[in-house]
Amino acid sequence: MSELAGIPPHEPMLTVFIATRNGSRVLTHVLNNFARIQAPTSGWKLVVVDNGSTDGTREIIESFLTVLPLTYVFEGNLGKSVALNTGLAHLAGDLAVFTDDDVFPRSDWLLQLRKAADEHPCYSIFGGVILPRWEVPPSPWVGWVPLAPVFAITDPRLREGPTDSAFLYGPNVAIRADVFHADTRFDPSIGPKGAEYPMGNESELLQRLKFQGHKAWYVQEAVVEHFIRNYQMNKSWMLKRAIRFGRGQLRLLTASETTAPRWFGVPPLFFLRMLKRFVRIAKAWLKSDEQQMFLARWELNYLWGHVIEAHFLRRRRHSEGDKEA
Repeated sequence: MSELAGIPPHEPMLTVFIATRNGSRVLTHVLNNFARIQAPTSGWKLVVVDNGSTDGTREIIESFLTVLPLTYVFEGNLGKSVALNTGLAHLAGDLAVFTDDDVFPRSDWLLQLRKAADEHPCYSIFGGVILPRWEVPPSPWVGWVPLAPVFAITDPRLREGPTDSAFLYGPNVAIRADVFHADTRFDPSIGPKGAEYPMGNESELLQRLKFQGHKAWYVQEAVVEHFIRNYQMNKSWMLKRAIRFGRGQLRLLTASETTAPRWFGVPPLFFLRMLKRFVRIAKAWLKSDEQQMFLARWELNYLWGHVIEAHFLRRRRHSEGDKEA
């Protein structure tokens, strides 16, 4: 008997969710790719949530209504998590699949996720391979920083089987629908929302589910390609990304280590680590070592993201305390 015993059954069907905002440049190509996906015998549907787009996104989505099993949803309140939460009202079947508006799944993607979910009923979370699809060939320096947090690329060393959900990423993850029927939702304070935000809304949800006892399975044959734009292979963009990544990781750290001592909201060790990065930057500058200098700057921005988010959380707690008073 599976661990899902006793939970009201749902029809075996997949619902794929995409949140998009002003994604018209790539969205047509993505939806054309979805039109070539092999449909599981259990069926599937695609829910695309337009998060207040001001370009031609709506027209593009609606042009595929006769081509795909597609539902168009509009959510005017800004935020990817908000948009996905709105989309979940249209969840059908037993498996919720999440991806992005710049992701190109292989034709058997849904078949592989369906197979894994059917063969491993004791697991609630399923994630697959995310490969890069470069708009232009990347310069060698792009490999100086870890590709996982920068571009949501999975570790090539992962193999089929049980895994820590921390190794799974938003562009290719599926979660049993029962999780959402129990009123679980994305945290609207995390994830893309304007120019500055803590990234990792899917990571936060997966960590929460892990704490609740939900297990994850890595599906090596469920493969998607994440479109990496030319402007994202820019050092300035990557350094800003490091700050967002650091902000998101502070949220995960706060959730898992609530009793750790903190200075200004972050563990004291972080300030020592920041000082060491300053020293590394200075040494790399003196040696004209561009790679070490950029890597140290990336790590410093990551740590600075922790401090920014800790300051934000402290202000929010104080504001909430003032309201309660």
